[in-house]
Amino acid sequence: MRVVLPVGRSGSVWTLLAAVTVTASVACTSSSGGVESASSCAFLVDYETRRYSEVANVDFTVGEKLGTATHPPCDDTPNNDDDGSTATPTTAYEVEGLDPGVAIAVGGTPQRCCLRRRPLRPGASA
Repeated sequence: MRVVLPVGRSGSVWTLLAAVTVTASVACTSSSGGVESASSCAFLVDYETRRYSEVANVDFTVGEKLGTATHPPCDDTPNNDDDGSTATPTTAYEVEGLDPGVAIAVGGTPQRCCLRRRPLRPGASA
């Protein structure tokens, strides 16, 4: 995957991340079979002291392994046997050209990563 984000212009990076955030996710989400969930906490990830949410349909290059990130406890799917009481570990990777404070890639392997970004507004939850 190739980075399409301009490097060195933080305003441009934030504008692009804001634009792609509103697109529908294809590669990193699964279909709910017509049932909408009450929340989107399943697409959040915590790394260090920061929370990231999913960004879809953006080409990016996975960089070096950063460490372990976690999907926070989440119970946003009604009528299943999972109570969402435990966090699930995953691997966090750098996104080439972006500071990890802006965005990271997460997934079991570099080839199966999804892009995650920090909130666009200070104080936003995701």
